[in-house]
Amino acid sequence: MTSLNFLLFSPTLLIIITLSSTPNFACASLKEANALLKWKASLEIPNNAFLSSWLLLPMNSNASFPCTSWFGIVCNADGSIRKLNLTSSGVKGTLHQFPFALLHGLTHFDLSVNNFFGPIPPEIRLLSKLIHLDFSENKFSGVIPPKIGNLNRLTVLYLFSNNISGSIPIELGNLNSLTDLQVAYNQLSGSIPSSLANLKNLHTLYLHENKLSGPIPIELGNLESLTHLAVSNNQLNGSIPSSLGNLGNLQWLMLKDNKLSGSIPTELGNLKSLTNLAVNRNLLIGSIPVSFGDLTSLNSLYMHQNQLSGPIPIQLVILKSLIDLKLNKNQLSGSIPPEFGNSTQLQRLDLSSNRLTGQIPKEFGKMKRMLNLSLADNQLSGIIPPEIGSFELIEVLDLSTNRLNGSLPISIGQWEHIHYLNLSNNKLGEKVPSEIGKLVQLTKLDLSQNFLSDVIPSEVQGLQSLQKLDLSHNRLSGSIPNAFTRLPHGIDINLSYNELSGPVPQSPNFVNASIEGNPGVCGNITGVKLCANQMIKKKNNPFHHGVILVIIFPLIGAAVLLGLFTYGHIAYRQQKKRSPHKPLDEESRDYFSITSFDGGVVYDDILKATDDFDEAYSIGTGGYGTVYKAEIQPNNVVAVKKLHSSSENVDQNGFLNEVRTLTNIRHRNIVKLYGYCSHPRHSFLIYEYLEKGSLGSILRIDDLAKELDWLKRVNIVKVVANGLAYMHHDCSPPIIHRDISIANILLDSDYEAHISDFGTSKLLKLDSSNWTAIAGTYGYIAPELAYTMVATEKCDVYSFGIVALEVIMGKHPGELPTLSADYLVLGNVGDSRIPHPSPQVEKQVDLVLSLSRACLNSNPNGRPTMRQVSNLLMKDLL
Repeated sequence: MTSLNFLLFSPTLLIIITLSSTPNFACASLKEANALLKWKASLEIPNNAFLSSWLLLPMNSNASFPCTSWFGIVCNADGSIRKLNLTSSGVKGTLHQFPFALLHGLTHFDLSVNNFFGPIPPEIRLLSKLIHLDFSENKFSGVIPPKIGNLNRLTVLYLFSNNISGSIPIELGNLNSLTDLQVAYNQLSGSIPSSLANLKNLHTLYLHENKLSGPIPIELGNLESLTHLAVSNNQLNGSIPSSLGNLGNLQWLMLKDNKLSGSIPTELGNLKSLTNLAVNRNLLIGSIPVSFGDLTSLNSLYMHQNQLSGPIPIQLVILKSLIDLKLNKNQLSGSIPPEFGNSTQLQRLDLSSNRLTGQIPKEFGKMKRMLNLSLADNQLSGIIPPEIGSFELIEVLDLSTNRLNGSLPISIGQWEHIHYLNLSNNKLGEKVPSEIGKLVQLTKLDLSQNFLSDVIPSEVQGLQSLQKLDLSHNRLSGSIPNAFTRLPHGIDINLSYNELSGPVPQSPNFVNASIEGNPGVCGNITGVKLCANQMIKKKNNPFHHGVILVIIFPLIGAAVLLGLFTYGHIAYRQQKKRSPHKPLDEESRDYFSITSFDGGVVYDDILKATDDFDEAYSIGTGGYGTVYKAEIQPNNVVAVKKLHSSSENVDQNGFLNEVRTLTNIRHRNIVKLYGYCSHPRHSFLIYEYLEKGSLGSILRIDDLAKELDWLKRVNIVKVVANGLAYMHHDCSPPIIHRDISIANILLDSDYEAHISDFGTSKLLKLDSSNWTAIAGTYGYIAPELAYTMVATEKCDVYSFGIVALEVIMGKHPGELPTLSADYLVLGNVGDSRIPHPSPQVEKQVDLVLSLSRACLNSNPNGRPTMRQVSNLLMKDLL
């Protein structure tokens, strides 16, 4: 601070006055503050944002601004701004009016986790003292300004998670002080510049999730300080440079999801500090290097989905630090080394989809920490060693599609944490051990396509977490135990093609169960003959004589009473006609609504066409009733859904309003509801008949599923989205389906999809003794329904996401947390029963997968609307 001394003479007093001049930094701060306020005025800022502190204070204020009172501002001793940090402030805007020229003293500039967009201006070069630059997790676009290469003091450059395109400037190789360079999750293209090898101080280089192409530069092997290198999820080709073996400090090496070819360099075995190595999903060939046995610090090794061959090196399996090993989907051969038993720390091991032979080593029983073991789709033989029952923490075990024989070891009863067990498609025999009932956490059990015999143990009632049970294609005998009735509702059960006999237990779980191929089984479900007592009861039912009909025409909004009586009921019919508005008493409340037929004639024709709902005319069973095919006139076929007794308690006032709404729907991808009839003994809905039946029944049968090529499947998803968008956005009030599943998607003769059963769950007042309060099919229900109990359009969006995945996968996706973005691609989840599509069609399939993942957001507000989904599909799939 400077001062000026003035002498003032007075007759009596000499006065010395010192006047302090205004500090130079105050002027500088004011100029910078004004410039920042001008930039602030161009931004969109939330009302509660921290930037509310960015204000000019009154001249008489003692506070110094912006250094002490502005959020995110730190100043130097001379008053110039040194740090600007607005991370996670909810700000939206651009850098067009940012005062680069005035903030030449800035060393730290952090705008991360906001909504900034537009280009990064080349004027950023003016921040010559910049050390730390973080623009990550925004929406910046355009290119990386080459002039950033002039910021020779820069140590940290974070531009990841934006929309930046173009190439990586070779000028970045001039940033000699740089320790961290992260530009992942952008749209960068072109090759990786070899000039990056000049960054001798670089510790972290993240280039993953871009569109980079060409080879990995050999020169990167000169970055001796590098600890983390990630170039995965690009389009890189060529071989893995052996020079990477020079990176002695490297801890992470991520090369996955590229087009890298050739063999894996043995030099990678020199990376003694390496903890994580991922080369999966490339085109690598040759054997696994024996030198990998020197990677003593390795925790995870991902080499799956390549073309690796030869045996599994013993040197690899004895690594003491290895926790996660994935070698699946290669061409590995030979036997499984018993030395795996020494890997007591191993928690996840996937050797599936190879050519491994021999037996499962009994030494596996030593791996006490094993959580996830998959040996599926190999050529393994012999018995399942009882020693694996000692797995204390096992959660997932898949030994399917091998040649295993012998019996199921009773030691499996010790797996108290297991939730997925698949032993299907083997040669396992003898009975299902009763110990299976101890697996209380089990959600999926698949023992299908084996030689299992004897009865199904009643202990299955202990499987209280079960969601799917498949015992099909075995030699199971005896009756279906009533223990199934004590399991939770909503389980997918398949007992088909066994030697079972006797009646099907009375349980909602068997409404949609697959039990065909058991000649001795009887019951009132699809694919099974009626039991003797049911047939007698049916023959003695004279119901179809003398029923009173009330005709409701929703299209003209009028209620017209029509009577159809025979013999002694004629007088009562005439009285009803003379008093059409007289309320019906409870004993004569018969309703029939239909839009395009004469009610009385149609009703009799339906009973006649189905032989009083004979099982021979059944074409399917759903949660609310059995569907029959009825040809009521020549070339006039309808589908008639006769409601289960538990669904016949109908709220008539609300119901009739709903029928009027639903019968007025006009959309080619929604099954037409013609009408409804209700009676204390008979209630049914009349629908448009579609030749191919349900999508679920087609996907379940291999020969039929093969008829659904990729283009047909994409079109199915598109039209279902279109139909739901119509229901949600074009109907007034909006219609929520509440039960979207592959069972409720019907296909016509051209495989065009139509949504069925819309509104049924809303129309019917379900019997709480048989049905839960949450409407819908288990496995398709949005998670928020468990705690809100309120169905919204976003619940349909979630169910649609499951259906879209199921159409592409050919099966239910199961546990959703495993469906990460890098996993959810056609190569991983596509239905293997049909050939791989052309590149153009594959692009469409990938769009469906991407949209389905968005629809499955656990936060309902984060899901798109069906209008948005439909528009994207229509736009990109035309």
